[in-house]
Amino acid sequence: MKELNSDVFRMSISWSRILPRGGSHKNMEGIKFYKSLINELVKNGLQVSVTLFHWDLPQVLEDKYGGFLSRRVVKDYRKFAKICFQEFGDKVKFWATFNEPKVYSVAGYDRGIKAPGRCSKFVNPECEAGNSATEPYIVSHNILLAHAAGVQEFRKCKKCQSIKAKIGMAHSPVWYVPYSNTPADKEAAQRVLDFEYGWHMHPMTYGDYPESMKKILGKRLPRFSHSESRKLKNSYDYVGINYYSTNYAADLKNVDPTKPRYTTDAHADRRTEKNGVPIGPTAASANVVVYPKGMREIVKYTKDRYKNPVMYITENEMTRLGNHLCESEVWAASRRIMVGQFSTLS
Repeated sequence: MKELNSDVFRMSISWSRILPRGGSHKNMEGIKFYKSLINELVKNGLQVSVTLFHWDLPQVLEDKYGGFLSRRVVKDYRKFAKICFQEFGDKVKFWATFNEPKVYSVAGYDRGIKAPGRCSKFVNPECEAGNSATEPYIVSHNILLAHAAGVQEFRKCKKCQSIKAKIGMAHSPVWYVPYSNTPADKEAAQRVLDFEYGWHMHPMTYGDYPESMKKILGKRLPRFSHSESRKLKNSYDYVGINYYSTNYAADLKNVDPTKPRYTTDAHADRRTEKNGVPIGPTAASANVVVYPKGMREIVKYTKDRYKNPVMYITENEMTRLGNHLCESEVWAASRRIMVGQFSTLS
């Protein structure tokens, strides 16, 4: 990486390698490994960007109280984050509390295709337990509370402040284009952005969920106390954006009320084609289309809706179509964004 003139290395720290028993007993061998890695990166002139949670919860916490389905996870996450800040805070310039919380909550608790594999039976009969109508929202609520707790510990970390480190979260927003110019489809595009991106960004910026989510979900959506809301407001120094894809959004009028689930709650039909024409070439990754303009749109949307925060492109797609690599288009778009054009986006 040094020979390639890279200047930042993004990595994750496994919670299980630091606290394998889920409590306060530190695994010094795991800490030694990460210290060695981080020191080697810094020695070679690379800044270090660390993600604290990338979907690998210690199994003991899943067995003990259901992991992120319980608020007890907030206290354990705080312990984990505090240890990481104490052990590595003098070398790590960028911290992310969570990577792609939407994916963790939806794939793990609405669709049941990622750990811990929970969902309603009508969604996926292979799920042994779960409720796709409520559990994704409970899990993300506890993720947000854990994020706020982690940021509190970061703000108290003298080592972190001594090197002017920053903390945020890495989101995975998909950009949505209205399927038509009708008001219904335009509203659908906004709703799905609220449900997929605003779900976590809105509480972190304003202390509460988007109004569209509260209106549609009612009692299925957990509520923040006044104290929790205050802790969440402006609880980040930067916004990490993992941009991959863009879809069309059309109004979905007929949603089966007997089978509520996260995927249909936004009352939006997510489409990749319009009149048989794809919005962009299909990429190697599932459900991803190449649409570089979407990166600019999501950055502008974040700037306008969430108080013009500092942004970093923390992930981006590279794929092969036929004999041609398509990363050049997308990478060029991301390079234009990263060189400081936020203030002039229009």
